[in-house]
Amino acid sequence: MKVKKMNIGIRDFRTALNDFVVAGEALAQGDSVPEEERVSFVSIEAFRKALTPRRLELLHVVKTARPDSLNKLAGLLRRNIKNVANDVKFLVQVGLLETRREDNRLAPQVVYDEIDLRIAV
Repeated sequence: MKVKKMNIGIRDFRTALNDFVVAGEALAQGDSVPEEERVSFVSIEAFRKALTPRRLELLHVVKTARPDSLNKLAGLLRRNIKNVANDVKFLVQVGLLETRREDNRLAPQVVYDEIDLRIAV
């Protein structure tokens, strides 16, 4: 089985914007741009605020237990449903978690096996 990685980078805003412009120019010229699973943060502090120990635990539980609802996830984590829902919403917004509808329930899912953190120096 091939391990699917989520790449996380720490790089300044200017570098991230430059990469975006380069990809846009390539697409405008008809070139293909490789699709990547990547999330970037502007600083290590931003990364630490986004991936707290509780959110990392949430990602692990979603990956291993595959709960089919936020209520089940909250129960597995022994956390308040509102706080779990807020963390899920945030992780979806930054691209580290996906959700799908199952019988009127929102089921979280992690579609990668590991996180690869890269810090530009």
